[in-house]
Amino acid sequence: GIDKSTIERYEAEATELGKSSFKYAWVLDNLKAERERGVTIDISMFKFQSPRLQFTVIDCPGHRDFIKNMLTGTSQGDVALLVVDASQGGFEAGIAKDGQTREHALLCYTLGVKQMIVAVNKMDEVGYSESRYLEIKEEVSAFLKKIGYKPANIPFVPISGWVGDNMTAKADDKMPWYDGPTLLEALDVVTPPSRPTEKSLRIPVQDVYKIGGVGSVSTGRVETGVVKPGMLAHFAPVGITAEVQSVEMHHESLNEAGPGCNVGLNVKRVAAKDIRRGFVTSNADDNPASGVSSFEGQVIVMNHPGEIREGFTPIIDCHTAHVACVFSEIKQKIDRKTGQVLELDPEDGIKMGEACIVEMEPTKPLSVESFEDFPPLGRFSVRDMRHTVAVGVVKSITKCQPGEFEST
Repeated sequence: GIDKSTIERYEAEATELGKSSFKYAWVLDNLKAERERGVTIDISMFKFQSPRLQFTVIDCPGHRDFIKNMLTGTSQGDVALLVVDASQGGFEAGIAKDGQTREHALLCYTLGVKQMIVAVNKMDEVGYSESRYLEIKEEVSAFLKKIGYKPANIPFVPISGWVGDNMTAKADDKMPWYDGPTLLEALDVVTPPSRPTEKSLRIPVQDVYKIGGVGSVSTGRVETGVVKPGMLAHFAPVGITAEVQSVEMHHESLNEAGPGCNVGLNVKRVAAKDIRRGFVTSNADDNPASGVSSFEGQVIVMNHPGEIREGFTPIIDCHTAHVACVFSEIKQKIDRKTGQVLELDPEDGIKMGEACIVEMEPTKPLSVESFEDFPPLGRFSVRDMRHTVAVGVVKSITKCQPGEFEST
C-alpha cells in the first residue's frame, strides 16, 4: 500500500490546486498535466496483494481525449474493474448513448477481458442510498448483458473511494442493506486465466525507454510463451533482432517471465528510437512474429450512423498498436450470432448491428496474428471520429514479404 505521509503530502498538493478530492488519484497520476487536469492521461502500473493473489493495477485513462492509451492498457488486463459514478448526473452521463461507461465496457469485452467487477463509487454523495445502488445495478447489468457479459457472475460493489468505505473493510454502519463482498474480497476470488506458456513468445511493446548506463528497455506484457535473458528477440513488423540482456518486473531481475507478466527487456545494441509502441517482440528462433501486408477480419458494426463501404479507412486498435487500415474488400455479410454467410460481395454497405468478413490493408507497418493462434493479438476495435464504431477478430493474415515494411 501507500504510506500515510505520502497521502497527506498529496492531499496538501491537491488542495493547493483546488482539487482536494483527487488526493488518492494522485498516487497513480504522476504527470504534471494529469494532476492539473485531474484526469489520467497515460497508463501507470502499480502492484498490490490480496490475501490470495498478487495484482498489477493498470490505471487507464477514462477520458475520450486519451482513448488510445486506455486501449493499450485494457489490452493487457485479465480482470476489468469498471468504476461507475453513482452521483446524480455523473452516472447518467456515463451511461448515455455516447457515454464513457458504455464504451469502456464494450472495449473490455472486445479486448478479451472477460472477468469484470463493477464498483459503484461516490456512494457518499448519494447518502449511501440503496435505491440509487439498485437503479445503477439494473441499468449497468442490462447493457453489460447486451455486450456479452453475464451480469449474474459480476459483483456490484458499492464503495466510496474518497471516504474509503467498503474498499477493504465492510461499512455496515452506512450500508446495512449490502451483504456482498468488499472490493478487496471481490478481487480476491477472481480466477487467474490459464497461461499459454507452450505457445511461441509474443510481447506487444507498450513503451521504450533509453536509460543512461543501461541502454534501451522495451516494456510490455507477455501474452504467450516465455522470455529469458540471453534470448534473441525479434521485433516485428520492422525485423530488428537483438539479444535480451536482462528481464525485469517491478524493478526485480527475473530468470524467466511467462504470460501475464508486465516486463522490461533490456536489449543490446538497439537504439530506443528504432522500437516503438505497437511493435511485437518474439523469439527469433521460434516462429517469430512478422508484419502483415493485409489481414482478413470478422467485423461487427456496433455504432455507426451510416454505412461502411469499401475504402473506409478507420483506426484499428489491436494489442498496443493503433494503425489506420483500409477496408479494401468486403467479402461477405454474415449472421453475427451463427457466422452463416448471408450475402457474398454485398452491394450495400454494412450498417449498425451487421457483421461482415473484410480484407483490410494497414497504411503503416503492423504486426497482428490470427485470433485462433494468438487470441490477444487477434482482437481489434475500429475507431472513427474518436468513437468505437466496430469490433472484430483476425481470421487470417498475409505476411509481408522480406523488405516490404522493413524501413519505417
